[in-house]
Amino acid sequence: MDFRFSEDEEAFRGEVRRWLREEIPQRWTELDPGIWEETEESWVLAREFQRKLGQKGWLAPAFPREYGGLELSHMKRLVLAEELAYSRAPVSVEVEITVNWVAPSIMLFGSKQQKKEYLTRIAKGDVIFCLGYSEPNAGSDLASLQTRAVGDGDDYVINGQKTWCSYGHLADYCWLAARTDPDAPKHKGISIFIVDMNTPGISTRPLMNVLNRHSFNEVFFDDVRIPKENLVGQKNNGWYQLVIALDFERSSIGYAAANQQIIEELVRYAKETTRNGEPLASNALIRNELAQLAVENEVARMMAYRIAWMFSRGIHPSYESSMSMIFVSELMRRTANAGMRILGHYGELDRDSKWAVMQARIMRMCLSSLSIGVGGGSNEIQRNIIAMRGLALPRK
Repeated sequence: MDFRFSEDEEAFRGEVRRWLREEIPQRWTELDPGIWEETEESWVLAREFQRKLGQKGWLAPAFPREYGGLELSHMKRLVLAEELAYSRAPVSVEVEITVNWVAPSIMLFGSKQQKKEYLTRIAKGDVIFCLGYSEPNAGSDLASLQTRAVGDGDDYVINGQKTWCSYGHLADYCWLAARTDPDAPKHKGISIFIVDMNTPGISTRPLMNVLNRHSFNEVFFDDVRIPKENLVGQKNNGWYQLVIALDFERSSIGYAAANQQIIEELVRYAKETTRNGEPLASNALIRNELAQLAVENEVARMMAYRIAWMFSRGIHPSYESSMSMIFVSELMRRTANAGMRILGHYGELDRDSKWAVMQARIMRMCLSSLSIGVGGGSNEIQRNIIAMRGLALPRK
């Protein structure tokens, strides 16, 4: 693998940086919402920015032109993802779900009509999907889900409950996994559906997260009737389709760039802050901790580059995505914990304190990172995937 970007790719990076400097709203930087921290105001700003990205063709840059993309190479897509993440641009979880997880699955498994109806609108930033995967009794063991979709004439009737639906109260559609054959083995009787969230019978209940933000939801389906053409791919083949979509989710492209920004801020803080007349950076333990984070973040970046390279060669990453997800999730926790140790008691303050450091970003990152490594499949599940798919170890 050539670790250098081409001249064309570096020129594209410069174009993206210039555009972001002009287009990221000042108000967004003042609000500084991190992961799972969006408010009603930040949501509006994000949607406006996402539509601007869509007008540039940068919201879904790898899409075919017929669906609103630019057919950019996967390496240019990586460059764009890095710059968006490093600049803390208003592109958050719900866009990641829609553009990078749901849309590739529609391209692989959707009908011509589904591709025509959804992909162009996704590329423009006009629609947002939430995931209807987890249930109260089906989280890491997702194949145990019990939400039912029963055929009735030209429709399916859906009954059940989903939980941890990120931004389900704001999404236009739900990418829903439901059981269509209750008598089949649990991995065999699942299908995937596209469900309009305005369909009668759907209700949501907020789940407040550890940051006291409404990002998650319980979603209830009570005799929800959808057309049969909303089935994605083959009936009862949904587990395979779901696993492919999860591999898109777990690739972690962009996270290393976001973490790099945090590490650089901690380095600046250590250089500029003195205790007992000496800069924090003169403390060998702090220097070593920051150096270790820098090394590990470079590893995370190389993992993301490998996945982008695999996509560019037409290779679908599987256990590689799980490796990246584990490493990144645990690195983000280590970064947050190291930041708390370096900031000391200042790290415990929220943004409303005049003594807060780095807009209280480290404290908020420390709290939000508690769920990273659980969502999208716990790290224990990811290690099982690596063992079985990557090392060919027995299932039992």
